[in-house]
Amino acid sequence: MQRYKIIIEYDGTPFVGWQFQKNGQSVQEILQKAIFDFSKEKVIVTGAGRTDSGVHALAQIAHFDLKKKMRKKNLLLAINQNIGNKSVTVLKINKVNKKFHARYDAKKRTYLYLIINRQSPLALQKNKAWHIIKNLDVSSMKIGAKILLGTHNFSTYRAASCGAKSPIRTMEKVLIKKNKDKIILQFTSRSFLQQQVRSMVGCIKYLGEGKWNLNDFKYSFKSKNRSKCAPPAPACGLYLKKISY
Repeated sequence: MQRYKIIIEYDGTPFVGWQFQKNGQSVQEILQKAIFDFSKEKVIVTGAGRTDSGVHALAQIAHFDLKKKMRKKNLLLAINQNIGNKSVTVLKINKVNKKFHARYDAKKRTYLYLIINRQSPLALQKNKAWHIIKNLDVSSMKIGAKILLGTHNFSTYRAASCGAKSPIRTMEKVLIKKNKDKIILQFTSRSFLQQQVRSMVGCIKYLGEGKWNLNDFKYSFKSKNRSKCAPPAPACGLYLKKISY
């Protein structure tokens, strides 16, 4: 039995999320079926991050065990061929030690959120970004985002269905950049609560459009109360960018 580590890219638009669910097709299901189709082995593909419905990945990491012996190049080709025309692709595959665990061994996760801030509707970026027409004040957004750095109780940004034992998380890095009509927000932490990133982006957006001032933002965050959170940003702009080990 050999354990493999894979790097996966996917457009999350048509999926119910990463994890297998009965109410629709998941990325995990697509990969497991593709591997079964050529190996006839039922495998569990374990991902580093359980992205929600509509969320994309630039470099999701996962692992699985396979009895069938194949060269890495042939295995990569076989998986991608059996995925077919689904919006999922395996970018890289490596043999790893049996002790490697994609989820539990991860030291840092980085999520990217893309906002397109312009009047005109989206064509190329439709379902790939949050289209906001009102001009956003990026300076205010950057000031607010700095408050999130460090170790805090992130209950304000936690979905009611979140299964995490603790709302305490350490935000290691927050970066906000603007390039023409694109605003990119990037967050790095060891782990995130369910809907945490989208909720933070929703609150930062309120700052940018002037619905909140800095005191309003601080009050919402420090309240540890989900009802004080701005509406979460839509899933379409969120990308799992990087997992570090």
